[in-house]
Amino acid sequence: MENSKSKNPLHGITLKVILERLVNHYGFDTMGELINIKCFNENPSVKSSLTFLRKTEWARKKVEELYVNTEPKFEN
Repeated sequence: MENSKSKNPLHGITLKVILERLVNHYGFDTMGELINIKCFNENPSVKSSLTFLRKTEWARKKVEELYVNTEPKFEN
């Protein structure tokens, strides 16, 4: 059972937590450069970004990929 958890680095982490950690780490300006989507570049907020990402699978996947690639750099 533990092997299945280790295969999915996003297991048990909500989209809200992912987004909040990325915004705290990068800020919306850099997020908008890394993933060029309107919700990061024009009047960004966690709430509006969550609404968009929950409806748009390709954008959510980009955010999740950025999180997985950034996760080791987060300060605990």
